[in-house]
Amino acid sequence: MLVVQADFDPDRTPFTPDEVALVVEVVSPESVHRDRTVKFRKYAEAGIPHYWIVEEEDGLPVAHVFELEHATSSYAPAGIFRGKLERRVPFPIEIDLDGLVPTSGRAAD
Repeated sequence: MLVVQADFDPDRTPFTPDEVALVVEVVSPESVHRDRTVKFRKYAEAGIPHYWIVEEEDGLPVAHVFELEHATSSYAPAGIFRGKLERRVPFPIEIDLDGLVPTSGRAAD
């Protein structure tokens, strides 16, 4: 998922890195390596200021949040969120992570 700072155009899919405020990758077994290493490095090198990786942990989402360190052009950890993700950058947001999974799809307690 991308959060961009650009005018809406339903026919547009590519965006330049300076238009992208946040990239969110939802990790699947097939994308683990790409999301944690390849995309992590490429997005930082491109100057994308915020990168979130959402993974499954015990049947529930966990979000690993990173912010770009401009001096090194690499990501620094900004938090690991379980249950609720609450951030003020790149914009104020609260997400009920547990609410993203139906109760019937959760791992047994």
